[in-house]
Amino acid sequence: MGLAFDARELEAYMAEIFPQVAEDFAIDTLSAEGITMRLKVAERHLRPGGTVSGPSMFALADVTVYALVLSRLGAKALAVTTNSSLDFMRKPEAGCDIIAKGQLLKLGRSLAVGDVHMFSQGSDKMVARSTMTYSIPPVR
Repeated sequence: MGLAFDARELEAYMAEIFPQVAEDFAIDTLSAEGITMRLKVAERHLRPGGTVSGPSMFALADVTVYALVLSRLGAKALAVTTNSSLDFMRKPEAGCDIIAKGQLLKLGRSLAVGDVHMFSQGSDKMVARSTMTYSIPPVR
């Protein structure tokens, strides 16, 4: 399946439908093989001790798979998360963006499953891993 959006078009569409988080995330690359997104880490994403919070990394994983689904299906803003799993592997490095590398494992008519590996920018050591399942609205 080809791409319905290129990276800039997808970023613009996501900013339109989710303006409240548009400043937090950026698409670095998008291809038929997958997506690389970043959480632009700011003070609001940190927990005590100066590390990136778990909820912020969850949001990155969720947005990454959502972007993957949209990149294939187009403007299907009503796709929703139905299941998620997140494993925290190590503490992210302080003062660095979090980079998410995502790929779709399955894209069916009613469900999409994606896998996301997260890293501190500049490091090859995984800080978290997530699998997300999305429900795709039926065609009417």
